[in-house]
Amino acid sequence: MKSASYKILGVLFIFLLQGVTLWAQEAEMAAEESKPVKNTFGSIFIIDNQTVMVSPKNTLEFDIQHRFGLVENGFEDFWGLYAPSNIRLGFSYVPINNLMVGFGLTKQNLTWDFNAKYALLKQMTTSGSPVSLTYYVNAAMDTRNKDQFPNPPEFKKTERWSFFHQLLVARKFTENLSVQVGGSISHFNAVYPSVDAETGAVEEIENDLFSISASLRYKVSNSTSILINYDQPLNARTSNDPESSDSRDPKPNLSFGVEFTTSAHQFQIFMGNFQSIVPQRNNFYNQNWGFGNDQFSLWDPEWLIGFNMTRLWSY
Repeated sequence: MKSASYKILGVLFIFLLQGVTLWAQEAEMAAEESKPVKNTFGSIFIIDNQTVMVSPKNTLEFDIQHRFGLVENGFEDFWGLYAPSNIRLGFSYVPINNLMVGFGLTKQNLTWDFNAKYALLKQMTTSGSPVSLTYYVNAAMDTRNKDQFPNPPEFKKTERWSFFHQLLVARKFTENLSVQVGGSISHFNAVYPSVDAETGAVEEIENDLFSISASLRYKVSNSTSILINYDQPLNARTSNDPESSDSRDPKPNLSFGVEFTTSAHQFQIFMGNFQSIVPQRNNFYNQNWGFGNDQFSLWDPEWLIGFNMTRLWSY
């Protein structure tokens, strides 16, 4: 009886060992099969916003962001193409996995910005996170001569600085369709009261502004995509009535365009109503609406043409 019991226990042990081995192999295969989803977006930019994308480790990137003038003068300046423009030249590098650091110089107010982006989560192909989650932050410095600021005798160096924080969530639904939403806060160390030229009324301006954004990319071919981006301020910037027709609160942004992508280049050309490039200034100060009498029109004078171009090197 004991011998038979030992045999039965031995057979059960062998089956149990085989079961544990098969389970471990299946778990290992599942882990190998579940990989981060690739190419949720084609660039670190989607028109006026960052994307959840962080380039692979040891990637150096050079960016040119260009915003032409408003189309309001028509043929006189060829619909803004020869009007005064805004340009940013930027560099970024990925020293470790998931972390990008960079800096740039924007023509408007000779603004230097220093930025970082970290991929907190990545969408996985099978098991794992169903979305990608990325945090972006920058600090920007207005380097104009202090005489160009209000009240130069009492000017403080801290008045030059502004900051931007943004949390981005994205999902690649199909091979062609990717969607992203984000929430942000823009902060300016110094804001100056606005004075109505007609009434002389003084409007106090808040230092912080909250905004949300939504972006969409749809691939029409391996190298070409349609882009749509929208930004919506959430709180009033000034103390005036937001329902008033002369409100100076920031206006929403709607932009749309196309993207052409290769392994080392991305080029986006688009139409929108954000002319600043540093994101906190776009969200905080934009007064272009692009919707004449609240009706959508491509030929409203507050639209402009812009482009983003990036070049990547791997080391």
